[in-house]
Amino acid sequence: MNVQSPSFPLPNAFELLCAQYAKRLPAQLEDLTGPAHGTVDPPLHVVWSGRRSYGLEQPRSRVGLYRTVLAGAKT
Repeated sequence: MNVQSPSFPLPNAFELLCAQYAKRLPAQLEDLTGPAHGTVDPPLHVVWSGRRSYGLEQPRSRVGLYRTVLAGAKT
């Protein structure tokens, strides 16, 4: 069986991820709003499994919250 590659260029995985995440990010930092201190308890549709509460004073917890929210963002 002889399989031919398509005649048009295919984007690589990095390009696809960049395009996907670009739609989720704000145009400028000033567009970001939210609490700077305390504890954040995202709704269940965002954190449906695992950790439910994030302390913003702890850098590791804050990064986990950012990661969870960005991964769950919809366009």
